[in-house]
Amino acid sequence: MISFQHNRREFLKSSIGLAGLTLPTFLKARAESVGSRIPHKAKSCIIVYTWGGMSHYESFDPKPEAPADIRGPFGNIPTKTPGIRFCEYLPKLAHHSEQLAIVRSVHHKHGGHQQGMYINLTGKDPVGGIKAKSRKNWPSITSMISRFHNPTVGTPAAIRMPYSMYDNGTMMAGEGAGWLGSKYDPILLRTPAGKPYAGVNRYNDRELKLERNIEKRRVTDRLGLLDQLDNSLSHTINGSTPYERLDHYGQMAADMLLGSPVRRAYELEQEDPRIREMYGDHIGGQTLLLSRRLVEAGVPVVQALCSASDLAGGSGDNWDTHRDHFPKMKNRLLPVFDKSVSALLTDLEMRGMLEETLVVFLTDFGRTPKVNNNGGRDHHPGVYSLAFAGGGIQGGLTYGSSDRKGVEPGSEACSPADIHATVYNAMGIDHHTELYDQQGRPFQICDGEPLPII
Repeated sequence: MISFQHNRREFLKSSIGLAGLTLPTFLKARAESVGSRIPHKAKSCIIVYTWGGMSHYESFDPKPEAPADIRGPFGNIPTKTPGIRFCEYLPKLAHHSEQLAIVRSVHHKHGGHQQGMYINLTGKDPVGGIKAKSRKNWPSITSMISRFHNPTVGTPAAIRMPYSMYDNGTMMAGEGAGWLGSKYDPILLRTPAGKPYAGVNRYNDRELKLERNIEKRRVTDRLGLLDQLDNSLSHTINGSTPYERLDHYGQMAADMLLGSPVRRAYELEQEDPRIREMYGDHIGGQTLLLSRRLVEAGVPVVQALCSASDLAGGSGDNWDTHRDHFPKMKNRLLPVFDKSVSALLTDLEMRGMLEETLVVFLTDFGRTPKVNNNGGRDHHPGVYSLAFAGGGIQGGLTYGSSDRKGVEPGSEACSPADIHATVYNAMGIDHHTELYDQQGRPFQICDGEPLPII
């Protein structure tokens, strides 16, 4: 780790001649520079989010010794790593176990989707009445990574796909930049191809649309009209005008529409058909394919939902399996996840990108030991499993464990904040770094500690 003294000397060197630097500004800039750079391998990150709460029993932590009413009807299979077993419906991922670090002891106290998603994406407990898009929210891990990693010219610092997360019609908080400000909000990009799941997302979120046939003249003409707007009509809020914020995103969208690495990455039809088939002809697989293409194009971090539809009490085709849990997992969810994620790892490895691309798997929580009267498993934040791959992560291992019945941590309990600290460590970000919100208040970016898997 780079020492405080080294960072201080480097900062002072770079500050010589800045006569207008006030003491508060100096202290703020110095605090943000201290500890923010550490040796690392990962240059980019793909966050695979299994929306709704993926069951640990029917994925990375089967319980063959638990009673039948807890372990369920599925079997388990050996992986490529001796001693690590997965659910029988993850055969492709079982062959990738040497690349995976499985964390089986994550837990928190929040049983609702909004709260569970918030703590997993931000690393912070939800406090008070959190609201979507509020600047009082803690920044998402996607936004925080983009704060420290510069994108390739012509690309945004962070992208999320293929739509915002909702719970029964209400947009959930935690996907944006919060107090970091709108500059670090991930750009919403809809996956252009791939058959949807059975449930179809019906929300009209504001998103960037990259239609191939848009005329260059139309874009440039519209930019000319924007340039003629009278900026003086906009009032200033927190040092920036609404027009300036609009112009920031308008220019970014125009750059991408007129031919940027992101525009080219978006054209999935240019991909080798064999690679597209490897990911699968569904929105989950094509979203992960686009994620690979985007980080390859220079986007530092991409958040990809590997599920779809509204969280409609478990009726949607997502991981919130309150009803018909076992048929849904066997026939749809696990095959899609197994095929698309194993394709992502294979693709990254074939291209020599895996060591420099961190892949982290997040979800809301696990599922209950008890199967309910509708044949489903309900929300269970008491313990669940997450995973890492690439980016300097040591594969072929597990960290922590759940107890015999999968109810609570059995050893080395881990918090979402510890997961975040591990991500930051792999991405070369010191988790002790302090940043300032728009009111000048200091915040340490993470309260957890990195897991010993790097």
